[in-house]
Amino acid sequence: MKIYAISDFHISTNTNKPMDVFGGNWVGYLDKIRENWQSTVREEDVVLIAGDLSWAMDAEEAQKDLAYFNDLKGVKVFVKGNHDLWWSGINKVRDILPANGYAVYCDSFRTEGLTVGGSRGWTVPASPEFKAAADEKIYRREAERLRLSLKSAKAQLKDGDKFIAMIHFPPFSVNREDTLYTALFEEYGVQAVVYGHLHGKYARADRIIERNGIKYYLTSCDMVNNTLTEIEV
Repeated sequence: MKIYAISDFHISTNTNKPMDVFGGNWVGYLDKIRENWQSTVREEDVVLIAGDLSWAMDAEEAQKDLAYFNDLKGVKVFVKGNHDLWWSGINKVRDILPANGYAVYCDSFRTEGLTVGGSRGWTVPASPEFKAAADEKIYRREAERLRLSLKSAKAQLKDGDKFIAMIHFPPFSVNREDTLYTALFEEYGVQAVVYGHLHGKYARADRIIERNGIKYYLTSCDMVNNTLTEIEV
């Protein structure tokens, strides 16, 4: 089994939100991802998808967008992104997931040799867009949801498992300060973290960094040239 990751699909089957208005990396990007995915992934592999799946506003619309994943190879594991406004109740989400798809929300996913926890996250205090009163509450609430997920993952972690976390928002600012999120990853012994959210040529981020013994992988599709990233720990 190999582990791959990619995020930020922003599928808009039912809405007029074409992503190619944001630049050349978005022209035909879904076809490029599919081609790379099908030539890379085997059925026994796992693909981690860290949010912003669909522009849909409700589950019915989202199900049509999520059909994109139906015939893609491997096991698909999802967490929520900030634009996934259709994600409003985990049972409803799980009812519309694509074939061989799993959603993580205050809990965890495990298959032989791999345990995964995660949450959406939120913008962190050292980021310029963080507005103290408005964002502090959400930031801390998401940290608690992440704690619940990592606690669940730790409880079912087996000897020899790779322990990976998913979070949609970057878990640190561009200067990589400590946050509640990075503290939780370190407290629970996570080996690698997959995240997305960042886009465009002006995004200040490295695709892979190592921080306090944990590998952090940026997987926004336009930032990784619409190809899957293999997660190695």
